[in-house]
Amino acid sequence: MDARKLRHWILIADLVWAAVSLIIAYALRYGLSEHAQIFWRPFSMFGLEFVAALVIWVALHEWLGLDGFRGGWYLPAVFSRVFLGLLTLMAVLLAAAYLARAFVSRLVLSYFGILLLIGFVSIRWITRSLFQSKVVANARRRVVIAGSGHTARELAARIERHPEVLCTVVGYLTSQDTYSEIFSASDAASAVPVQTLGIVDLLKARGVQELILVGASCSHGEMINLAARCRNEGIHVSLVPELYELYLSKPNLLDLDGLPVLQLPEPRSLVTGSIKRVMDLVLGTVLLIPALPIVLISAAFVRFEKGRAFRWEVRCGQHGKRFRMLRLNVNRNARDLTMAQRLLEDLSTTELPQLWNVIIGDMSLVGPRPEDPTRVERYSEWERQRLNAKPGMTGLAQVHGLREQHSSAEKCRFDLQYLLDCSPFLDLSLLLQTVWTLMARSLRASSRSANALSSTPTQIAPLLEEIVHSAHRTQSSAD
Repeated sequence: MDARKLRHWILIADLVWAAVSLIIAYALRYGLSEHAQIFWRPFSMFGLEFVAALVIWVALHEWLGLDGFRGGWYLPAVFSRVFLGLLTLMAVLLAAAYLARAFVSRLVLSYFGILLLIGFVSIRWITRSLFQSKVVANARRRVVIAGSGHTARELAARIERHPEVLCTVVGYLTSQDTYSEIFSASDAASAVPVQTLGIVDLLKARGVQELILVGASCSHGEMINLAARCRNEGIHVSLVPELYELYLSKPNLLDLDGLPVLQLPEPRSLVTGSIKRVMDLVLGTVLLIPALPIVLISAAFVRFEKGRAFRWEVRCGQHGKRFRMLRLNVNRNARDLTMAQRLLEDLSTTELPQLWNVIIGDMSLVGPRPEDPTRVERYSEWERQRLNAKPGMTGLAQVHGLREQHSSAEKCRFDLQYLLDCSPFLDLSLLLQTVWTLMARSLRASSRSANALSSTPTQIAPLLEEIVHSAHRTQSSAD
């Protein structure tokens, strides 16, 4: 489905729900004694404020991308973005009413805002569920990706995170010396060798509707012949440029008489700019106030058990510059962790002392997590791009569940996506998503503590799953 049309339909649904929310908010505040006036009275009483709210929301929706599918569907991201957008909307309405000295019922406004939040998130959840349901299964295009590198896996992962594109990856096509292999997207062991001339016939036999060429997936001549044959047989052909890894800014397409030229602008300076630094100082200082007693209590537990509360670890920061990162003296993923130490690790309480690194400028609140020099030395050129930004206490990879034990290549996909869309709004959204992630971890930690006797088998399964999953991804650095 066209992304622009989808955004417009979601926006229309938002505006309709806004009108319904105003009616419900008015009824909750003033009651239903006048049934005949319930549908027009709210708009005559709050008409100016309602029109202003619609105009502001349309602007925020288009500017901040509040449709819910930017960056892939992820419920905490959708909730945080919509919440911040509505918070901005309500702040502007209250400020305008105050400056205009106009009376606005705060109770009606509160009901209105809560109903908008519930409705807007529900609209996006219903839309996502519809695209993933069996109702639209027949509308999904069956896609085969020609390629086997990390770019091909990145493409498949993004297609999975974007159900609105109505695509299903059913296999991969890899080039060999004298033949090609087509294998299922879910089982690489089911590889089928096929001569080059028989590729299109096999694609048609399996109902493939689109072939996506990823970079130099085969020789130049073979790629041209394959694309031509697919198009002649009614199979759509798409292309991901070979230098996709260079994208740290959104490319612009320049059409020179049919010759496409992708222009790669310089990355926005906001990644290392003064606005981000001011946010780090202000928010870091604010967060330090509630974090300080938590850190002191946790440090007392650690000191009692291990004799030393804090430790410094060498990490690589922006442009590979080394710095000393402060954290609680708990060995992550160690087998001899006590229950208290494991709880501190699960809730990332061990990382709270890094607020000091944020305040002195070594780190940022949001950014790629810093890694030790031994890992950085094994970075590929693609992974080294994550060093363009100042490291952060949390980031896009962390809110998606990736931590120290995951590979640098796996985290790099999210880190580069963050660099591509970096903004103050995204930073605030990721901070809210981090709260969501920590709450989910605390629930899992509580469940694990309640089932301590049977925790060993429960912990083995994810490790085996991670090993199997790791066999299908590039390990360019240590796990």
